[in-house]
Amino acid sequence: MIYTIFFILVFVAPSLWLKYTFKKNDRVLEEMPFSPRELGNTILKELEITTVSFEETKTFDHYDPESKTVRLLADRFDRKSLTAISIICHEIGHAIQDHNDYKPLKQRTDIIKKTSWLSRISNTVMLFAVPAILATGAYSFLKICVIIISISTLIGLFTHLITLEVEIDASFNRAMPILQEKIPHMYHDACRSVLKAAAFTYVASVFANVFSFRYLWLLLTRAV
Repeated sequence: MIYTIFFILVFVAPSLWLKYTFKKNDRVLEEMPFSPRELGNTILKELEITTVSFEETKTFDHYDPESKTVRLLADRFDRKSLTAISIICHEIGHAIQDHNDYKPLKQRTDIIKKTSWLSRISNTVMLFAVPAILATGAYSFLKICVIIISISTLIGLFTHLITLEVEIDASFNRAMPILQEKIPHMYHDACRSVLKAAAFTYVASVFANVFSFRYLWLLLTRAV
């Protein structure tokens, strides 16, 4: 029962809160003097950041430090809602981090680039090697699987911790001051709630990673 509650709190609740908060603040505000795209261009121009471009995406909102591109879902770029405006300010926050050589962002990018191969191996082991070993009874190979998966999971946990720092900084040290300067005071709390909901998903990811590691470790060590 305790694990069920923990699972709901870590894996389900943050996603539901995020969807609820985004939808709640996604109403079009006709009185808003700019769209997210227009605001984004204004911010970059004022900060004299000329290397960053905007691009529509069909996947998810993000900033790509490799191509220096802020990518937003197509229906958000020109939607005058607090959700869309908060999101583009958050992603521009990452662009500002990149422009200022923010160390945690660089660390996260380097870790992901250098360890992506290990993640692929770990996923392969999880999907194919472990079931095959358990099915055939070749338990002597499980220790190798434990080592591979454990290293990958620990690297993932470390990456999530850095990501949490990067995301919180982008939201509250970069995006929120911009929002406070650019939009009417009456909307500040709503924008802050959007940023908080997004940030909480990263907090939950850290706990989920720890929980997954503990569960996997117990499962495999018992099998050994």
